[in-house]
Amino acid sequence: MEIKASNYKPNEILRFIRQNSNMTQEQLAQAIGKSKNWVKNNEQGLNRYFFEDLIKIANICNVDIVIKDKKNK
Repeated sequence: MEIKASNYKPNEILRFIRQNSNMTQEQLAQAIGKSKNWVKNNEQGLNRYFFEDLIKIANICNVDIVIKDKKNK
């Protein structure tokens, strides 16, 4: 499945990646070395994660992050 990240909020992207990988918040938290509350708060939009966190999550969940130049579609 492919999504256009610019159509979503950061918390929605995190939730999408986790759910699409069939992981619970607890499982993802353990995999990335964070607390379940960290995952929950980021998914609720209460906190903001760093790009390096997103890269780590994407690697664990076997998801590619692609950055495209809008001028050269």
